[in-house]
Amino acid sequence: MIKKFPLLILITLLVSIGLVSAQSKVTKIELNVFPKTAKIRPLETAIIQAEFYGAKKKGLFGNLLGDAADGKISRVQSNKWKVTVTPQKGWFSKPFLYQKEGEKTKSGFENFIKQGLGAASSKDSVLFTAPEKEGKYKIKITEGNLSKEVTIEVSNSAKSQKNSPPIPFDNATNSEDPYFYLVENYAPFIAQETWFNPEADFITRFDFDGNWKADDNWENLEKGSLQAYVYYTVMETETHWFLHYNFFHPRDYSDICIVGTCHENDNEGMILAVRKDGSKFGKLEVMETLAHNNIYTFTNDKKIKKGVHNIDGKLDLYKDKHPIVFIEAGGHGVLGSSHKTSFFDAEKMDFKQNTGITYVYEKSNAETPKHSNDRNVSYTFINIYEDWWKKGNQETDEANETFDNFFEYEPFGNRPRASAKFIAGAFKGRTASDNKAKPFWAWHDRKTKKKKVLNTGQWALDPAYALSKNLKFPKDKPVSTEYIFNPYLDVEKDITP
Repeated sequence: MIKKFPLLILITLLVSIGLVSAQSKVTKIELNVFPKTAKIRPLETAIIQAEFYGAKKKGLFGNLLGDAADGKISRVQSNKWKVTVTPQKGWFSKPFLYQKEGEKTKSGFENFIKQGLGAASSKDSVLFTAPEKEGKYKIKITEGNLSKEVTIEVSNSAKSQKNSPPIPFDNATNSEDPYFYLVENYAPFIAQETWFNPEADFITRFDFDGNWKADDNWENLEKGSLQAYVYYTVMETETHWFLHYNFFHPRDYSDICIVGTCHENDNEGMILAVRKDGSKFGKLEVMETLAHNNIYTFTNDKKIKKGVHNIDGKLDLYKDKHPIVFIEAGGHGVLGSSHKTSFFDAEKMDFKQNTGITYVYEKSNAETPKHSNDRNVSYTFINIYEDWWKKGNQETDEANETFDNFFEYEPFGNRPRASAKFIAGAFKGRTASDNKAKPFWAWHDRKTKKKKVLNTGQWALDPAYALSKNLKFPKDKPVSTEYIFNPYLDVEKDITP
């Protein structure tokens, strides 16, 4: 989950107006390629790093950055460069700041300063994913009137960057769940952006590495099976079904990690509110998503008005029933495709820019993406209650191998408490930052928590109550907050139909 820090925003602003490092004219470009052989297999990747040199000018904080004296030719930063490939095959990620392996998991203000304040906005590299066709591809970096080229050879004789394929998981889905027909019917179309570590952007299962230890998932990313799975659960009231879909990633990563922006494990998600109208599948009414500890709301019903939260866009559908969601690379915040920050175009059914994978539901078929820009990779489902909840609640607050930060759920509004004494506040994680990724029952929304409307966990544990507060419904479309089925809360009507 990407978090917005005032410090980072301030520094980025200072960089943009030239107070951190004054703009320098680039007089020379040098290119670095990783792997250094500049030879890769089809559909595998190479990093192209551009080093820009010129007469550096000091900004207001030049001494802090250790900038060279005015007039001396040294390495400078630029955001005005472009990249192209000839012939026009393969794909480029969005730009990033290249870091050595040992720097990728460092966090904290001290490391941020060490990397340079300009790193907050300056990028120097792209990830090139090779096409299937073998051959030589010229990659050109252009900055103003200057340019530099490097040739990448794509060949099946190149050394593969991938480990031996792991043993795949059994794809069988437990379709005995009486609500599963709803889960399938509204299975989301997922547009997952990818970046410089695309495997970390693949949606997968928590035990992708074959175990339930949460604090080895960062290290095991390249060892496990990255088949596509989506976690789900369902709750029901007298007026609605609430369908939860969760997307798990082994890493939350960035090209610059400060104060917890990178961490082991990541779990983001969305909730669909489906009105029971007497038909088998009901009517999809609202989609709410979570990104940056904020709720975003999408609906096509103009009679539904804002409540505590605004309505952030229309609900785009794939094949008339599957909501289209965009998931950011790196931090994996989930948004409706109509949101202004989404890089997916629902009309063209393609990404507006950058690389990305699209996932579609196919029963009992969990595929692994072939590359960073794959399309229509099929996913299947895992039941949250069976897979996570039974490990994530207990009578004590002691950590186990999967979960940590156990807490007592305390909802606002005199609402039902959890069906267990202690529930997990985080997946156990140690790399980059401790215990930052959360199961859905520990998510929170900044705005409603600040207003004491929804406490930690309440948006997803008590979605009917949350919906009734976040939005305003017309009188002929009531929202019941009495549950017929919600195994996560201590409610009387807890009977599976």
